[in-house]
Amino acid sequence: MPSTKSTAEKYDGFTAEERAAMKEHAREQKKTTARRGLSRAEKEAAAEQDVLAKIAEMPEADRVLAERIHEIVKTAAPGLAPKLWYGMPAYARDGKVVCHFQSAEKFKTRYATLGFSDQASLDEGAMWPTAYALKELTTADEHLISALVKKAVG
Repeated sequence: MPSTKSTAEKYDGFTAEERAAMKEHAREQKKTTARRGLSRAEKEAAAEQDVLAKIAEMPEADRVLAERIHEIVKTAAPGLAPKLWYGMPAYARDGKVVCHFQSAEKFKTRYATLGFSDQASLDEGAMWPTAYALKELTTADEHLISALVKKAVG
């Protein structure tokens, strides 16, 4: 019996949001390639503008969090370079992502997250958190995030 599902409805292993993130990553890579002739300062300025534009597109609740995270990271670790990573604001050292913000809208989750990659120096014992759920930021949360980012860059 033929399937009644359209091709678009068939499960292929990735959600629509995951496929969209992969397409965004491909566009990001093309932008990076197109910027090869620019100076390092010009590349970083363009990448930061991309991050700020992505943040500006977010729904208000995510945008407020992302703007604050951006400021905290820039202050706590000025050596990290903002960049887009799968359509999310991320902060990298030597081109490798150390931490990133993921809006709740990105994968239709109930909270945004601040995540750290294996490039972050957060190792403590045999187990430690690498992502934090965010619904709002208090002053205490901001101080904790600042300390985590500083620790992450060593």
